[in-house]
Amino acid sequence: MSRLHYIQAKQATITEAVQRISLWRIKNDKIVFTNGCFDILHKGHVTYLAQAAELGNKLVVAINTDASVKRLGKGDDRPINSEEARAFVLSALGFVDMVILFDNDTPLEVIQALKPDILVKGADYDPNETDLSSKKYIVGSDVVKSYGGEVKAISLVEGFSTTGIINKMKK
Repeated sequence: MSRLHYIQAKQATITEAVQRISLWRIKNDKIVFTNGCFDILHKGHVTYLAQAAELGNKLVVAINTDASVKRLGKGDDRPINSEEARAFVLSALGFVDMVILFDNDTPLEVIQALKPDILVKGADYDPNETDLSSKKYIVGSDVVKSYGGEVKAISLVEGFSTTGIINKMKK
């Protein structure tokens, strides 16, 4: 398999992801799940994803589609990179095992379908928050905890954000 094909093969639909994960589970792999826009990949993203990957055997990253990013209100010019480009770049990271696109405002349906062992978000979220209206609430945490899974927050790298990069470029 060519390296390019290897990168492309990491991208999956939810149906394909469920099938792949069932095979991983036969080998007792621990599935780690995270999600985000990952619009302009930077050191903060890579550090976060590498740390998430260390929590298990397989890292699944769900990314918002372009339409979903626009609905999040990140700005009229967002996303900068298309969903295909963002999925490709994330798939090129050696510690990312699968990339899935989701079009809803939250990844709840993806989490329910995949049933990850560990759900991860950045430290701007709180794994213990139960108030669904709180900005610190991790969507799907109640689902993951209901079957004995773990929910974790990973420290963010100071000084790195997509919004900060865009603002710097505009100056």
